[in-house]
Amino acid sequence: MRAHLYSGECLVQIAGECEITYVGRAASMAEAGDYLVVVKCDGSLQVHGPRGVKPVNWQPRTDELALSLEDGRALLRAERTSPAEMVQVAFLEPALVQALELRHASGFVLSGSEAQMQAALARNPELIEPGLSVLERELLVGVGGVDLYARDAQGRFVVVELKRGKATHEAVHQLERYVTAVRAQVAAPVRGILAAPAVTAPARTQLERLGLEFREVTALPVLEEEPLQPGLF
Repeated sequence: MRAHLYSGECLVQIAGECEITYVGRAASMAEAGDYLVVVKCDGSLQVHGPRGVKPVNWQPRTDELALSLEDGRALLRAERTSPAEMVQVAFLEPALVQALELRHASGFVLSGSEAQMQAALARNPELIEPGLSVLERELLVGVGGVDLYARDAQGRFVVVELKRGKATHEAVHQLERYVTAVRAQVAAPVRGILAAPAVTAPARTQLERLGLEFREVTALPVLEEEPLQPGLF
């Protein structure tokens, strides 16, 4: 359990008989009883009783989590320095211990479809980068269609991959394949840009390793409807 608690990547739940002690701006102690202890990835701690939605004790932010064994009991201490306070949970008879790797929600997603996002950025490429001019949309390069094929202010070709939600490593892989395909066809420098509202940390690391770039796009202009072609009569 210690490895999961300290990793910062797992939500840890422990259910069973516990004693909870709080020391800080006040002092309190919950007598031995059955509780559910939840430690989230950010180190925040909640202790829930069998009823109600509000925890009987909690630490909204922790500077240090420590797990130790004293007198045959596992002790979990969650401390923070400002204000100075500590929650200690003594596990008398644990009944369930589990560590869960929860995927982050995508969060903010641009309204409209990817086709509408593509159309808006094709007409307003400066939202991606000043001086960018779009040469073609959905350029076929053998491994798929490039969302936006552009040229930057220095005359270099730019492959732009668009995502309405948080971009992951799969989007980076897709962009890399497109950039590789375009570089095989043109005798000029080719950049790759992933444009999205956000990007996961592993995907950003992968972008940097591959020499590709990320541009945050959180708002799109409202496109005016193009006038319909007039009829013959």
